[in-house]
Amino acid sequence: MSRVISIKEAVTQVLSSVTPLPAEDVSVEDALDRVLAADVSALGDSPPFACSAMDGYAVRAGAAGRTLTLVAESRAGSPTDREVNEREAIRISTGAALPPGAEAVIPQENVRRDRSQIETLSALSDGDNVRAPGEDMRAGALILSTGTALGPAELGAAVAAGAGSVAVSCRPRATVLCTGDELRAPGEPLGPGEIHNSNGPMLVSLARRCGAAVSPALRLPDELAATEAALAQALQESDVIVISGGVSVGPHDHVKPALNHLGVTERFWGVALQPGKPTWFGTRAGKLVFGLPGNPVSSAVTFSLFVRPALLALQGASDSAAEHAILGQSVRGNPGREQALRVKLERRAGRDLVAVPNGPQGSHIITSLVGADALALIPAGAHELPAGTVIELKPLLN
Repeated sequence: MSRVISIKEAVTQVLSSVTPLPAEDVSVEDALDRVLAADVSALGDSPPFACSAMDGYAVRAGAAGRTLTLVAESRAGSPTDREVNEREAIRISTGAALPPGAEAVIPQENVRRDRSQIETLSALSDGDNVRAPGEDMRAGALILSTGTALGPAELGAAVAAGAGSVAVSCRPRATVLCTGDELRAPGEPLGPGEIHNSNGPMLVSLARRCGAAVSPALRLPDELAATEAALAQALQESDVIVISGGVSVGPHDHVKPALNHLGVTERFWGVALQPGKPTWFGTRAGKLVFGLPGNPVSSAVTFSLFVRPALLALQGASDSAAEHAILGQSVRGNPGREQALRVKLERRAGRDLVAVPNGPQGSHIITSLVGADALALIPAGAHELPAGTVIELKPLLN
């Protein structure tokens, strides 16, 4: 096996191999979960005019106890140009433009109405219940920065800023390949020595969570020719290839020889990580190829640590800043490798973020992923880390 490297060095190798994808314009309606490739600035003030913050009456500022005559109505989308004077009021809806001369809005529950007149039951100051022009956004102000992932709130802000379309990074095209004669499709009856291919749907879903365009996973038999043919097609069609299993050195592990024959350059093979030591990474002409261990937990952990940052970087998105927590119970370290524990996070006494191992941590225990909130990185060493030790957290996709 090649030299075993640290998690940090492996991530550096991966990110140094990434060339961000080009941008494309898409409508705001189609931009959910995409990554901005250009800043969004406000084309005008928002709101563009002074408007009412609630249903009520547009009036001049003044004391309670005034009797005012209703002279018009201003509705959202149908403003009035009638000017209001000291003895008048104009019915107004939430979001409607403030009529000329009006200085405040009195809520409808703060008046007593009698046909065409109202009596004010509260005093009003200039600007009460009025949204000023540009209160949310000023024309030319930066609203969303390049690299922002577009969630529902960001899409709303883009529309408020005047955008109908946005420039986003193209989605990475990904292929997931699962190796092994023993694998069977979900729900298919199992014969002797066979298992269901849980890695396929899991890895495809993880890739989609990272913004990739990916089809259902393909199963590869333990045959060199079939493995090489599938990898050749994936290299033609995809930016990222994720292979589950088959990267070891057994007589039926054909992935590495096939990749070598296809001209994929090995960047590393082996990470000082538990679980996930036999992780492989290579490149060919800008294409990124990940060989992940076949154990389901190892696949999920190494995807989160190495494939996820690559998919984000391809879209110009930056990874989240490192977080830390304290161990909720003592943990014994591995003498030669960092451990990536699947942990649940909780706040204790409303202050400390505490990480607690989410059940048994074996690389085959897929239930350790269910309900886990993060990966807790335990430094290599034969010592025992006591409860209360500060440890680094990494995102765990699930």
